[in-house]
Amino acid sequence: MSDIKHLEKVASQTRRDIVRMVHAVQSGHPGGSLGCADLFVALYHSILKQDPSTWTMDGEGEDLFFLSNGHISPVWYSTLARAGYFEISELDSFRKLNTRLQGHPTTHEGLPGIRIASGSLGQGLSAAIGATLSKKLNSDLGYVYVLMGDGELQEGQVWEAAMFAGAKKVNNLIAFVDWNKRQIDGDVKDVLDLGDLNAKWESFGWKTMEMNGNDMSSILSTVEKAKSEDGPVVILMKTEMGAGVDFMMGSHKWHGIPPSNEQLAQALEQLEETLGDY
Repeated sequence: MSDIKHLEKVASQTRRDIVRMVHAVQSGHPGGSLGCADLFVALYHSILKQDPSTWTMDGEGEDLFFLSNGHISPVWYSTLARAGYFEISELDSFRKLNTRLQGHPTTHEGLPGIRIASGSLGQGLSAAIGATLSKKLNSDLGYVYVLMGDGELQEGQVWEAAMFAGAKKVNNLIAFVDWNKRQIDGDVKDVLDLGDLNAKWESFGWKTMEMNGNDMSSILSTVEKAKSEDGPVVILMKTEMGAGVDFMMGSHKWHGIPPSNEQLAQALEQLEETLGDY
């Protein structure tokens, strides 16, 4: 298990990358990206059994990760680059034409680390379940992880997939829900209330856990516990949209708007540069 202080330093740099990437092209989704930075860093620098130098699309013998809410691509791109999947300097190409770092992750340009195009919400859990079943057929003991947004749970396909995984007792599958309780149009409870999420997932045959998604110790210990469970596990991850930048927190406003020059400067003042900016 990696040193928590080191992981926190990487997360701070990741947050700097996020706000700079979105600001540079005045387009993108900073709020959820900032909120999920700790999880991504924990996954790629401590939890996942992966080797960027030998990465392949089939992921044989490795843990797999799928991002369902693909609009938070800035945090994934930064994490992949900082973990050695491609050059950090490529972050400067975010959302520019004819580059590999599009606004939503794609596969046609062969960006290492990405196995499905995502951003059409509701589909990631189905893909993750398929990967889990493939691993079973190949006697591959690797884990499969998937991240969804809580607003995304308003998509019916999520619950079809959840029903299947629970009924078939799919194990080696750990799903995260970014439980920041906000989506593009407002608070989730005001757009379409999800009710008791623990009870919902349990009724579909899943083991449920909760964790603080903005606390590295909570992430590491909860995931370790989840790996000891038999059957599909969902972790409801409490995060704050815009975590790390005070004026972005507490509102759905920053779901999908970029910071101005002044706001970028304010954000960077709050985020320690620990690994060097790209």
